[in-house]
Amino acid sequence: MKEQSEFRVDTETELLHFLLERYSGKSRNYVKGLLKRGQILIDGEPCRDYSRTLLPGQMVGMLARAASERGGMTLPVIYEDDDIIVIDKPAGMLSISTDRERENTAYHIVTDYIKSRNKAGRVFIVHRLDRETSGVMLLAKSEKIKLKLQESWTESVARRGYIAVVEGKVEEPKRQITSWLRQTKTLLVYSSDRKGDGKMAVTNCEAIKIADKYSLLDVSLDTGRKNQIRVHMQDIGHPVAGDKKYGARTDPFGRVGLHASELVVRHPSTGEEMSFKAPMPAVFKKVL
Repeated sequence: MKEQSEFRVDTETELLHFLLERYSGKSRNYVKGLLKRGQILIDGEPCRDYSRTLLPGQMVGMLARAASERGGMTLPVIYEDDDIIVIDKPAGMLSISTDRERENTAYHIVTDYIKSRNKAGRVFIVHRLDRETSGVMLLAKSEKIKLKLQESWTESVARRGYIAVVEGKVEEPKRQITSWLRQTKTLLVYSSDRKGDGKMAVTNCEAIKIADKYSLLDVSLDTGRKNQIRVHMQDIGHPVAGDKKYGARTDPFGRVGLHASELVVRHPSTGEEMSFKAPMPAVFKKVL
């Protein structure tokens, strides 16, 4: 079975049984690994429950994974066409190279993936995610498409959605945070309440679940400033879990509890509004 195949369900059955039939040459552990990594889709939505009941007419597919020939690393491909490629970047991975890290970056892994099929193929960074943040990241396959997206980014993007696990019980289940962001010489971003003193940043957040020690928030951005969510969560007294740089006192995941869950953007060629989603990391659920 090819990685980006999609199959229609003919009769009611269990998901694991259905997959084992389609992956007849693969082991049970291999199939369970696909489920665990969120690579299996049911009607376009990721599913990790191997006992899920499938109904006739449903579509079951699998996300491809971009692979690097140099580092042996892989990452899920959410969507790909002739103009763009959308990935689910893992936490701890840089979007693009720095002086200290050049190989194991999202840019290099996707470049290797593209060149494995077309030696002349290239990819271009359209926007970035912090190293500590996982989730949806879009890249262009030509400089023309990159420039078109970047020049119209504010108008083209209808939603940039994030899931954040923050420390403590949030007092306001729904709120908007506005400040002006500045950066120190040591690259630490901070808020100013004085209008015009820095770059304006607007963050909207709504509680999904509030537990004893942590709150799970749905966060969306009206502006896309560096470290915006992390700074704003610190400002309201609920820093993102694991984010010691911005005031967190706990580290329940061994990573920052921030995930880019959804990007809704107008396609640069067709003009169609498209929604790309990356499933919430399973570790986020454990602390809640």
